[in-house]
Amino acid sequence: MNKTERMILLANAVIMPKAGITVESCIIGTWEKKVGDSVKVGDVLFTYETDKASFECESTEEGTLLEIFYQEGDEVPCLVNVCAVGNPGEDCAALRPSDSAPAEEAVTDSAPVEEKAAPVAVAETTAVAGEKSAVSPRARKLAERAGVDAALATPTGPNGRIIERDVRELMNNPAAAKVETAPAAVSAADTEYEDVKFSGIRRAISKSMHTSLSTMAQLTHNTSFDATNILAYRKLLKASEGETAGITLGDIVLYAVSRTLLNHPDLNAHMLDDNNIRLFKHVHLGVAVDTPRGLMVPTIFNADQKSLLEISKEVKELAAQCREGNISPDKLSGGTFTVSNLGNLSVESFTPVINPPQTGILGVCGTIERVRKGKDGNVEIYPAMGLSLTYDHRAVDGTPAARFQKELGKNLENFTTLLAK
Repeated sequence: MNKTERMILLANAVIMPKAGITVESCIIGTWEKKVGDSVKVGDVLFTYETDKASFECESTEEGTLLEIFYQEGDEVPCLVNVCAVGNPGEDCAALRPSDSAPAEEAVTDSAPVEEKAAPVAVAETTAVAGEKSAVSPRARKLAERAGVDAALATPTGPNGRIIERDVRELMNNPAAAKVETAPAAVSAADTEYEDVKFSGIRRAISKSMHTSLSTMAQLTHNTSFDATNILAYRKLLKASEGETAGITLGDIVLYAVSRTLLNHPDLNAHMLDDNNIRLFKHVHLGVAVDTPRGLMVPTIFNADQKSLLEISKEVKELAAQCREGNISPDKLSGGTFTVSNLGNLSVESFTPVINPPQTGILGVCGTIERVRKGKDGNVEIYPAMGLSLTYDHRAVDGTPAARFQKELGKNLENFTTLLAK
């Protein structure tokens, strides 16, 4: 066989796409094709998600899906081979990533029976006594379908790994199957609770929040301001015609924050480490957005250079992309300060958690009626809106943080004056 003929017999790989310059790995969601299916260029092979959004991977090759290297739920580095597409019989071995299922797992039900019965000596040399054996994704899936505990299988894979043939051997052992039957029946009958595995976004949120609270010295100040003027201004905007009618109280707060932060650089910053801080000349404002898939924080870049209407339109576009799950990961990073608004849920005060490596986050609260002594000496009722500022005490002391809140409150109380500047 000449070199050209050998090349023809090699299958082609489909790689994990790089969904944005900041994304290093993605989690496989659902496989839309199975081994043996015919595939055309552009067909959706599988869904995948980053820590913030989900996407579809289209095939870049045409032929038959010969082998899948990673299973649903696996985290795969970007630009790594995920599966092989080609003609039946073509070789896939050279395409398999080193951390995917071992080559033995390519064996299907049609494999010879004698190969399933691996010599005991193999298990004794690959497994480490006293240690729990790793289970390959393919073996885990088979065990779940069969209702057996994969951990009870005798490992024969590389480095003591339990692979598919080990689970099949376990399934052929009546004693092992009997052991697993009773717990499975109890579990099926138990309807008092449900165990739910975190999605990729939920896992990312969990990790980020834990990292934030365990690595920063966070403190929160709660203040309020007279919202009379912005409520009146919002009422005028709503009654107007055109795009300005869609400007919300949240948009007004974002605009005021983007201008006020310019006078407080330590809050418009990133902590590089315990001894270094990066101060930004422009405000890249992160906005917390609630979505069906979890909290997402898109960024309004250079918010301090944009008008109120521009901020209003952009935040709505970003929020829509987040909820639809098609936002670019590049729009979910790079923020220098974050605003989280729970005012529409009647929250009076809360403790927002900083988005690392930022040094501050502002929580916008609801409006409540308060009583004060008026200029004429009489008691008056006014609408007070709460602001909750969490800051990293490594970078910002209490007094400078309080100054920011005081200036922000003043700017909001005199919002039309701020617009004129």
